Amino acid sequence: MGVKTKEHIWEYLGASAMAASINYPLWRVSAMGQSGFVVQTAVSSGGSAASLQRVRAPYMYAFSPPYKGMMATIAGMTWARAAIFFCSDYGREMIQFNFPDIPGYVAILLPPLVVSTGVQIVNMPLVRSTITLQNPSSDLPNIRASLRFIYEKHGLGGLWHGTSAGILKTVPKYCTAVFVKDYMEMNLPEVDPSSPTYKSDSLIRSATKSVIAGVAGAALTNPLDVIRNEMFKTNQNLKETVVGLHKKGGWQVFARGMGKNLVAVSIPVASTIFFTDMLIQYNKSRCNDIESEN
Repeated sequence: MGVKTKEHIWEYLGASAMAASINYPLWRVSAMGQSGFVVQTAVSSGGSAASLQRVRAPYMYAFSPPYKGMMATIAGMTWARAAIFFCSDYGREMIQFNFPDIPGYVAILLPPLVVSTGVQIVNMPLVRSTITLQNPSSDLPNIRASLRFIYEKHGLGGLWHGTSAGILKTVPKYCTAVFVKDYMEMNLPEVDPSSPTYKSDSLIRSATKSVIAGVAGAALTNPLDVIRNEMFKTNQNLKETVVGLHKKGGWQVFARGMGKNLVAVSIPVASTIFFTDMLIQYNKSRCNDIESEN
């Protein structure tokens, strides 16, 4: 971004909160689709009495209340993405400053590799409990009840069940997104500061970088999302889950929820990057205006 990252921690946090709030319905759609959750619907034929039928949760169902665990989900997304993107950018700056001879790709990839792994481990109980809440057949009312249910049924280790698949899914996604973001930042043409459309041109440049980074990160992760969510449902280990999914639906089952996931993953990543740039640009512009007045 060409700025001192540590001076903009609140912009990172604010951008992550904005992105998480926008993304919650899309995350819910993706989580329900990849988990294969079903709902009971009333169907009737030829004037006969309606009967209940279990069908895959429809797309619009995920946009309907009740929004169980919404605030906890948004809070978890906010701190997680803020930590990953802030520490990735700050870590890159520190590595490049203290070890100027280190290869550029190492400085870019090492921070998100370490930080996203740690964030995934810390956040896993919240991730599992929020996804468990989205099951339409569940009568769990909130996050606390979901955490208690998982603990009582599967023990303390159950709260971290699926961590291996979660790390395999999260770490490549953010490493890819951060690498593409920084690559685009270095290679996209710079905006002319003297241009009368400098502000809008800067936002367009940021949007281009953000969308490409978000889609690149999302495209790698859908099979691992399916595996992780299936592990949450069945409480099987990684190998058993992969074998069971393949037996159930062949290799194509790992594409389950792909379209929804591309939207649900690429939009929050891209919007977090874009909103961060936007807030930093706004803050710099405001500071410049204050200085010019003085």
